[in-house]
Amino acid sequence: MTLASAAVLAAEGRFRAARARHRLSLALGGGALLAATLLAAWVGEVSLGRLARGLPLAWDYVSRTLPALRWESLGADLAYWMWGLPDWLPLLGDTLLIAYAGTVLGGAVALALSFPAAATLAPPAVVAVVRRSLELARTVPTLVLALMFVYAFGLGPFAGVLAIAVHSAGALGKLFAEEHENAALGPVEAVRATGGGWAAQMRFGVLPQSLPGMLSTGLLRFEINVREASVLGIVGAGGIGEELYLAVRQFEYQDISAILVLILATVAAIDLLCGRLRRRVIGA
Repeated sequence: MTLASAAVLAAEGRFRAARARHRLSLALGGGALLAATLLAAWVGEVSLGRLARGLPLAWDYVSRTLPALRWESLGADLAYWMWGLPDWLPLLGDTLLIAYAGTVLGGAVALALSFPAAATLAPPAVVAVVRRSLELARTVPTLVLALMFVYAFGLGPFAGVLAIAVHSAGALGKLFAEEHENAALGPVEAVRATGGGWAAQMRFGVLPQSLPGMLSTGLLRFEINVREASVLGIVGAGGIGEELYLAVRQFEYQDISAILVLILATVAAIDLLCGRLRRRVIGA
């Protein structure tokens, strides 16, 4: 056997061994995933029989919320369906303002904390403390935060703004920090070489690189917060959620669908506007 043939056989053996290890890792990973899925289904009491029995009931509830729209009386039917529009629109405006104010406040806090939370920009001890603080802020559900602030400051939109601001600060702080960690350190070193302090290095060396991603993330968070603010009315934090909660409790089925359609149209419009703004600022 020549030396070349021996090398080919050795390479083929290594290839087969690597392929066998790869197949074994795939089998182990698939088995672990299947076991975790079965365990989660058992803990969650997933039952195909209950699902089959419950789907018709779920559809019955949804069908009750659908308006009876007829072509010959379409205008009157729409007017009957949207009878509360003069009252719902101001509440929907409150929801938008709650989401906007909470996003701006939370984004400002997140921006300030994102620089010391970036592993490439701050000492490990500082990063650990700031990261744990951000985790605490985003771990508590928004509804729980709203309940706390309603208890502390009373009913109304102020509690909703604070709840969204705290949760947004925790979520955006982590995402902004990850954007900073992806920034090149060359501009930072250049600012440092000219005598700029740490704040100047962050402002002129890191922020211009991170700004497009931060803007995209912030706009997405605003869209999410509009949906969050629509639910906070359940605990008395203002907005259209209060009317939605009353409609659900009083079994006003068509009012439920009318309010949900308004919320859906609002979120869709915000998504389109945010998309245009992202393209205008960031570029295609």
